[in-house]
Amino acid sequence: MAQATKMSRAEAGRKGGLTTKSRHGNEFFGEIGRIGGKKGGETTKKRHGIEFYQRIGRKGGSR
Repeated sequence: MAQATKMSRAEAGRKGGLTTKSRHGNEFFGEIGRIGGKKGGETTKKRHGIEFYQRIGRKGGSR
């Protein structure tokens, strides 16, 4: 029997992405990206408020 080689996380992600692309097409990624970004941003804003974005913006800019 042939022993299966382990797959890295990057390889697994790439394989999953290519499978999704072949099933749903390129447009699918654009659609889920817009939906995900909108929902995630609204949820974060409700939980933490605008000040949260200001705080993390300053942290990112100070690197």
